[in-house]
Amino acid sequence: MLESEVFSRTETQAEIIGDSKYNLLIGLVLFWGFFVNWLLVVNIDPNVLISINTWLFLLGFFASAFYGVYLYNSSDKPLISFIGYNFVVLPFGLIVNMIVSQYDSEIVIEAIKITGGVTLVMMMLGTMYPAFFKNIMGALSVALIAVLIIELFQAFVLGIHHDWIDWAVAAIFCGYIGYDWGRANQIPKTVDNAIDSAAALYMDIINLFLRILRILGRNK
Repeated sequence: MLESEVFSRTETQAEIIGDSKYNLLIGLVLFWGFFVNWLLVVNIDPNVLISINTWLFLLGFFASAFYGVYLYNSSDKPLISFIGYNFVVLPFGLIVNMIVSQYDSEIVIEAIKITGGVTLVMMMLGTMYPAFFKNIMGALSVALIAVLIIELFQAFVLGIHHDWIDWAVAAIFCGYIGYDWGRANQIPKTVDNAIDSAAALYMDIINLFLRILRILGRNK
């Protein structure tokens, strides 16, 4: 996960908007990201993406994603932050395209439904118990790094993949959703912060979706 500095903001010179407008804006920005992902899945042949050199693709992915994070982290202008958000959405959308092409549409739809339900639950918990999620943030970060290191070692050295890793990563990103949603509602409620918060939540949700999809695909 790409770390966001958004949630360390405590002061702003920008106009404060109401809670309802703020949360609605987060939802609209998230919807835009998922809509762009859908457009990429529908209109780009995954075989074209798969044919690209792996290292070149990864270089482009990380360059775009990190540049996007830099833009929305460093800017307090909504337009610049939204552009940065799209630099994150596009490479993630290409990854989603390649992965969902490997599964039946029924499994993909089921994964979307489960991800949506889990996300709503974690947002409610993040609203109700922000202190709890703040206290477990350190453990979540350590656990995610450890699990990813284990996964990479298994994949590139041992050539295996244990099922429990997908469950562990999914659980970790559930925690991240609760944490990031709780923090999003504790910083100044501005248009720019709503966009930036949505960008952080977008990455949490996409990672959760991909793990749920993998779990469902394996079970069926």
